[in-house]
Amino acid sequence: AEQAVPAQTVEEPLDLIRLSLDERIYVKMRNDRELRGRLHAYDQHLNMVLGDVEETVTTVEIDEETYEEIYKSTKRNIAMLFVRGDGVILVSPPMRTAS
Repeated sequence: AEQAVPAQTVEEPLDLIRLSLDERIYVKMRNDRELRGRLHAYDQHLNMVLGDVEETVTTVEIDEETYEEIYKSTKRNIAMLFVRGDGVILVSPPMRTAS
């Protein structure tokens, strides 16, 4: 008789995403974008629907006098966001930031 696979089992990579449904996740995107939000839906291409999203975009500017790199972070909140999977670099539980 076949053993029923428990719902919490990770057998293939997308199982890890499935276990994060309705949880807050951290998504690192191309072009220095980071997303933190609640995972509502996903598919095999890693297209995702996130809710209650905080997007952080990091840009680098060069100071014209000192030629130093200046990193700037811009944050915005988005109620609901469709994320196209080909821009995703990594997905993880949200990183705990020291408060």
